[in-house]
Amino acid sequence: MYQRLMEHLTTAVLLLDGELRLCWMNPSAEALLAVSLSRVEGLELTAVVSSADGLGEVLGKARDEFHPFTQREARLVIATGDALTVDYTVSPLSADELLLEIEPRDRLMRISREEALLTRQETIKVLARGLAHEVKNPLGGIRGAAQLLERDLDDPGLKEFTRIIVEEVDRLRDLVDSMLGPNRVIRHEPLNIHKVLERVRSLLIVERPGVHIERDYDPSLPDLSGDESQMIQAVLNVARNAVEAMTEADIAEPRLVLRTRARRQFTLGAERHRLVCEVAIIDNGPGVPEALRETLFYPMVSGRADGSGLGLSIAQSILHQHQGLIECDSSPGRTEFRLLIPLEKRHD
Repeated sequence: MYQRLMEHLTTAVLLLDGELRLCWMNPSAEALLAVSLSRVEGLELTAVVSSADGLGEVLGKARDEFHPFTQREARLVIATGDALTVDYTVSPLSADELLLEIEPRDRLMRISREEALLTRQETIKVLARGLAHEVKNPLGGIRGAAQLLERDLDDPGLKEFTRIIVEEVDRLRDLVDSMLGPNRVIRHEPLNIHKVLERVRSLLIVERPGVHIERDYDPSLPDLSGDESQMIQAVLNVARNAVEAMTEADIAEPRLVLRTRARRQFTLGAERHRLVCEVAIIDNGPGVPEALRETLFYPMVSGRADGSGLGLSIAQSILHQHQGLIECDSSPGRTEFRLLIPLEKRHD
């Protein structure tokens, strides 16, 4: 009965023997450490998880002194090479049994970051709508006045000025509409994300033949529910932004990687999803400037002199309409944008 309870805990629980070998772990531990019990049972824990914080020493001390120990924000490296920030507690049950509880901190920190991002995006959306209303009303009046004035002018030279006014008003109107993102309701249809990526890849090869584009797909990914044209737009905006950044930085061998993975029991914002599609767009460009990282998805924010600052904002808006979001990790030489979309079927 107690084992059944532990199997349903979200906290990772592991049972070790006196030699610090793995005897049992619950499903949460298997998911956290990216291993199955059948493959690692009987192995020493340090063969599965490495730590610069002395995990082995802490376990040995707890066993020898028969006293529980807790370590906060420890850094663990699992078999896949991924680094985790965790809190863990080791409790001796007997001379030959240790109970290890691991609580991931990365997910909690990411949830807080995502909730803040979603809140900022919602605030920006409200402000943009208010701005659009205040700007488009007088623009309509200016356009109408220019058209009336053009009818009463006989001089072709003066009519050219009124045409310029109308064209500039239309340009400003389109810019305001772009700030608001997609203005039509998305269609939720079965969508193969690899078909979307192949379309984007074909477009980029034509635009920038000098960029080497690699594919790293997970063929087992199921279809998601979404709008193909809008998803192409979102992925293209992110990928094109990466390619242009590498081109402007004059990278000797520009390389773009399109990668797909499935993430299980993944939290987006405050909602936990059974299965999430992760599309990673990775480049070897100069990286996102530190000053722009907090405002990267705001409209009209760009790191390029000729950039509109709308591409990433529109892409984020499209992902929100699919109940997903975009994350970014960047350093010089490696920038990774992750598009995260739930794979559960929608019930509208």
